[in-house]
Amino acid sequence: MTRSPASHNTATLPAGAAATAPTPLLIDLHPAPADMAALVQTGLAQRPRRLPAWMLYDAEGSRLFEAICEQPEYSLTRTEVALLQRCSPAIATALGQPAPVVLEFGAGNARKAGPLLQALQPPAYVALDISRSALEHTCRSLQSAHPACAVMGVCCDYGAAEQLPEGLPWPQRRRLGFYPGSSIGNFDPGEATGLLRQFRRLLGPEGLLLIGIDQPKAVERLESAYNDAAGVSAAFARNLLVRLNRELAGDLDPDAFTYQARWEPQQSRIAMALVSDRPQEVQLAGRRWRFNAGEELITEYSVKYSPAAFLELAASAGWRPLQRWSDPHNDLSLHLLGQADSA
Repeated sequence: MTRSPASHNTATLPAGAAATAPTPLLIDLHPAPADMAALVQTGLAQRPRRLPAWMLYDAEGSRLFEAICEQPEYSLTRTEVALLQRCSPAIATALGQPAPVVLEFGAGNARKAGPLLQALQPPAYVALDISRSALEHTCRSLQSAHPACAVMGVCCDYGAAEQLPEGLPWPQRRRLGFYPGSSIGNFDPGEATGLLRQFRRLLGPEGLLLIGIDQPKAVERLESAYNDAAGVSAAFARNLLVRLNRELAGDLDPDAFTYQARWEPQQSRIAMALVSDRPQEVQLAGRRWRFNAGEELITEYSVKYSPAAFLELAASAGWRPLQRWSDPHNDLSLHLLGQADSA
């Protein structure tokens, strides 16, 4: 995938920030419009139609996702934050000294990184995220809260990153990949295996991975978590169409699609989709596309893994288990992984 030229941007720290805190560095490698158009054309040509989940996260999408995390039906974020607050000292002990550089994939507002950074006291933290606006705010906030830690943001599709950009803080230090939120579930198992292999390349031969996994639970809980009563999840999905119209010269009508989230037991996943309410033809990414009534556009998947199923997936990508932590109800777990010698 072609990348837009990197630009190094500095930002002013917010009022009250520690005077000794350096200015965080931001590198912009967001996919170019031509890359987005090609991905959209590929996604709309397949059946079922499906677009990469990262396209949901423009500035408005990032804002809506943060609102989803506050809905009473969506417990994943609250559970994982509480688990990290409780277990981060044990994670730091397991990692030992010297503390590794932390790279968070899909950082968002980096709310979950706070307890980990407090316990680890790493020399550097690198946030990778597709939303530039989220990165700018996140990096400023974290740099202010952790002035002794070098903070860097990389605006990119981390799922397609072949290598890390030059200028990584503490390049010789061991790296810890941090991938919370059960985001690995946005990929089907084959894609997830490829992503975990890619993390091994990005983190280097001594790299470790701390990853959050949301586990299967009652269907009613799962479906309501992804279709909240307030309609925030539906607004989040429809905002994808607004973004596509704006950035790829589209004429999709968000009101001509109904949002749905359903459990697919054979794949152990929630499938989130926008369903065409009627036959319609739309313009997008330089082409005309016909939707039949009832035809789905998959906006994202969320695969749920049991601990055993996840470790089997991780092993296929060359990772081995080191430790696991879980919440009291065993809804969600954090897995610390090392690299298998034979992989």
